[in-house]
Amino acid sequence: MGSMSIWHWLIVLAVVVVLFGGRGKLSGVMGDFAKGIKAFKAGMKDEEEPTTVNVTPAQVTPPPVAPTAAPAQHAATAPAPEPKREAV
Repeated sequence: MGSMSIWHWLIVLAVVVVLFGGRGKLSGVMGDFAKGIKAFKAGMKDEEEPTTVNVTPAQVTPPPVAPTAAPAQHAATAPAPEPKREAV
């Protein structure tokens, strides 16, 4: 268990062959990733170009304001009554 057996080395060799074997699959994946980033940047650059559209702002009249009565005082906000004093 302490040393690397033949099975460990075969698994490591298989991983290396899959990643770096053939036409360089890892470099191909990274190349595709770079192309995707470049396409994304080009798409973002196209969106940032300002488009000139002449739009006149709509004129909105505010609704009429109805007169309101003075707000009623609630018990919590009303001033506390003065305590009654006894005559001595």
